Amino acid sequence: MPVTKIEVRRPRSPEQVQAMIEAVYQAQRVALQVPEGDRQIRYIEHRPEHFAVPPGKTEDYTFVEILLFPGRSLAAKRRLYQEIVSRLGTLGIAPGDVFIVLHEPPLDNWGLRGGQPASELDLGFRLDV
Repeated sequence: MPVTKIEVRRPRSPEQVQAMIEAVYQAQRVALQVPEGDRQIRYIEHRPEHFAVPPGKTEDYTFVEILLFPGRSLAAKRRLYQEIVSRLGTLGIAPGDVFIVLHEPPLDNWGLRGGQPASELDLGFRLDV
């Protein structure tokens, strides 16, 4: 159940936005084995003056931040990084313009299904991929 933000600093068409969301979702499906339909992805477009670009990056700089349950292997995370960069690359975003950060709060810190800690629930999918 990743919760994802894609942050950018330039306008894109609705079709391009949906393609970016789909690219990140499919990367999660492949690398993390996220269940079908488990899509919690927000696209946030900042005004350029509100989003500084690091040196050496272009106007296509794309920041992807993902909250996810802990338990995925380093191999799965590597594959996630590669899948996101590759899929965004097919949309014209250079690999060097993609920055990805993962946050893995403990299961006790996720309130689900009416306010129950995720650590006390059968999540219905594997985390040890």
